Amino acid sequence: MSEQGEMTHSAQILACDDGSFDAYPDAEFDELESVADGESLEDKGLQVVERSYIVDEAHAGARLDKVAATVFADFSRVQLQDWIGDGKLTVNDKNEKPKYRVKIGDELTLNAQLASHSEDLPENIAIDVVYADADVLVINKPAGMVVHPGAGNRTGTLVNALLYHYPDNASLPRAGLVHRIDKDTTGLLVVARSKKAQLDLMAQLKDKSVYRHYQCVAVGAAVDILRQARIDLPIARHPTQRTKMAVREGGKPAVTHIIKAQALNDRYSLLDVRLETGRTHQIRVHLSHCGFALVGDPVYGTSVRSGLSQAQRLAVQGFSRQALHAHTLGFTHPATGEPLEFSVPLPADMQALIDALSE
Repeated sequence: MSEQGEMTHSAQILACDDGSFDAYPDAEFDELESVADGESLEDKGLQVVERSYIVDEAHAGARLDKVAATVFADFSRVQLQDWIGDGKLTVNDKNEKPKYRVKIGDELTLNAQLASHSEDLPENIAIDVVYADADVLVINKPAGMVVHPGAGNRTGTLVNALLYHYPDNASLPRAGLVHRIDKDTTGLLVVARSKKAQLDLMAQLKDKSVYRHYQCVAVGAAVDILRQARIDLPIARHPTQRTKMAVREGGKPAVTHIIKAQALNDRYSLLDVRLETGRTHQIRVHLSHCGFALVGDPVYGTSVRSGLSQAQRLAVQGFSRQALHAHTLGFTHPATGEPLEFSVPLPADMQALIDALSE
């Protein structure tokens, strides 16, 4: 495979006329989400970062976030702002806002966690590389592949595969990952190959300049689904089932746009969806909450609708994962500044499901 930007399969690189893309980040998780409840740092493969700095005359009077970006230059300003907000970057052991003006003698203390892959094993696992150059990779992830090691998934992940095929990525946090998609969701994600590229791509995700477009098969008539073309409902962890997310007052803001709904029959539809935010399980939670659960979703799904033919019922019952595919990905190349867009077709199982429901 060429290191000079080789493309394979049906992927395309397309620059928009205005040189930009619609700003929608990843759909399936909070990009900078920390350790999940009930999992230890060791389970997640995290390393503790501890730094401190005493403010001198050169930085006195400057904003906390700007000073932190200068003295803790290994990390992006976006990441540092998150740590300030989470209380992981403090001033004199107190939480301050990013706009706080530091004073001579203030002690900035950083105590946070980053992913470490020093113990993750490289594995010769085939990966579908849609695009590769010296700065980025674009991967078409299959169903069933976990993105990174965690409790119960130490091997067989995309990270294990990356460490084998691209050993230099072992030096990067999360082996170059800047976002992830669920185990049983298929489609595109971007991986950095340098620290500079990783920080740039993370910033793009944070400022919503990364474009992610999904297709999914959902329960419901197309005309009913389009009445919910913009879903603006906050998402947080479920109050009693800690492995689930839910629409909850006081949760993180979450906005989902349903761009198109194509009727497959009176009871099921093929949707084009894009995200204004990137919360954990966002598409699945929002659509399920509105009564339009994804076919096959083992967590947020619903029973098979009545009125189907036997072949259609069997197709729905036999679909054992959420019918969700990240089919388009757009971002600005971190080194060249070129706007890039990639697309991959629906996987065979989703296409077979669509064909069955359309008969």
